[in-house]
Amino acid sequence: MLSKIDVQKFTTLIEINTLINSNFEDIHALLTQILDSATRLCGGEASSLLLVNKETQELYFEAALGSRLSTVKQFTVKLGEGIAGWVAQHNKSIIVNDAEHDIRQLRVTSETVDYPPKTMLAVPMRIKDECIGVIEIINKKEEREFNQDDLEWLEIFANQAALAIINTQSMDKARSEIKLLEDQLTAEEGFHPLIARSPIILEKIDVIDRVAKTDSSVLILGESGVGKEVFAEQIHLRSPRSGEPFIRVNCAAIPEGLLESELFGHVKGAFTNAIANRQGRFEMADGGTIFLDEIGDLPLSLQAKLLRVIQEKTFEKVGSDTSITANVRILAATNKDIEALVEKGDFRSDLYYRLNVLPIYIPPLRQRPEDIPELAGFFLTRFMAETKKQFEGFSNTALEAMLSYSWPGNIRELENCVERACVIGKGKWIEREDLFLNSPSSIPETEGGDRNLKTAINSFKTYFIKKVLEENNWNQTETARALDIQRTYLSRLIKELDIINPKE
Repeated sequence: MLSKIDVQKFTTLIEINTLINSNFEDIHALLTQILDSATRLCGGEASSLLLVNKETQELYFEAALGSRLSTVKQFTVKLGEGIAGWVAQHNKSIIVNDAEHDIRQLRVTSETVDYPPKTMLAVPMRIKDECIGVIEIINKKEEREFNQDDLEWLEIFANQAALAIINTQSMDKARSEIKLLEDQLTAEEGFHPLIARSPIILEKIDVIDRVAKTDSSVLILGESGVGKEVFAEQIHLRSPRSGEPFIRVNCAAIPEGLLESELFGHVKGAFTNAIANRQGRFEMADGGTIFLDEIGDLPLSLQAKLLRVIQEKTFEKVGSDTSITANVRILAATNKDIEALVEKGDFRSDLYYRLNVLPIYIPPLRQRPEDIPELAGFFLTRFMAETKKQFEGFSNTALEAMLSYSWPGNIRELENCVERACVIGKGKWIEREDLFLNSPSSIPETEGGDRNLKTAINSFKTYFIKKVLEENNWNQTETARALDIQRTYLSRLIKELDIINPKE
């Protein structure tokens, strides 16, 4: 007959096993829950879960509970150093009931965290007999000692954590393969995949979902290379017109003398070399969507004709006086200050107001650092296939370089950078020097030299938000407007990142 504590432990194991076998996407939250259950049921006061970084041969803290939480996550431990490092190197479990005098205990960590371990349990997490991490429980409650029963239970929890990692890796691989197939299908249809992880872009996607359902004109604003065309594609693909044509026109790439014919078509004999009737882009887009990129470069002579298409849905081909009806939704984009063009008289105000019914501003890449690793990984996969080369990914120093770079050319520059690195890279990983980036020295190093990607992103966020706050005299409303985010979201970021106004 099972004892009460056995029933509690088995119940907890069943609950965690159910989570592991469900579609659990937040691996950090799951590992933290496993660590919490292990700590509670082994009677510990604090605990840590460390994962092995094969590239650096170090252990980094993925989760920590108890008073160690706010202090140990800045540290990394080399294999063989400290009790956790010893366990990882030897792939063996250990009970240490006199940690203060154990020669394996890493003094710098125990002294710095202001939480000296007296008793410890440490067990390896294994995948196919390979140690991928370590779970350690610190200080048995009521100053008792850990025993073999505690160790055996902790080993079970370590197996659960390893299983969670296996499932997540398998799920990530399946998702990547599915996403690659989806991207290939999308590319074959002439569309680009939308890759987003940052909150600021996820908010834009919510806006696009609402905008797509209407037939109103949309003006997409943003710097060169931010992906304005991709967002125009998404509006079309999410709209009731998705089964109809999506026609693109780069107004800056077509000579002014040919642009009218390109947009509206011409009839035979309308001008020299007009040897046959020609269908224009608006006629091709009938029933669907036309995307007018670089609309700020549209000549004034054509702006009146475009305004008529928006207002009356009709136009005439060059050389013809017969009106043609076109049921077309217009999406336009520009990287120029179109309001300044209106003030100067270079862009018609009435056309601007008709295009600007639903404006969408796409922020530059430097304001959305969470997207950089996602985009870089996508480009790396694509260029590895094109160059017939294979890389494990980006080294930590390469990721730090990309996260600290300002990307004046935005996503287009990132794409070119990854392509170049893929061509010249020789090692197992894409290294910092392969990227040829000169990162600004004003970007701070991550605290404690932490190589964790999440910490690097938060470090960049802290630096960037603080810089914009300073530029706006710490006015949160103006800063939120400059960052193109909600003021409430900015306030939350300031609190989460512990950004302090030096004037207060």
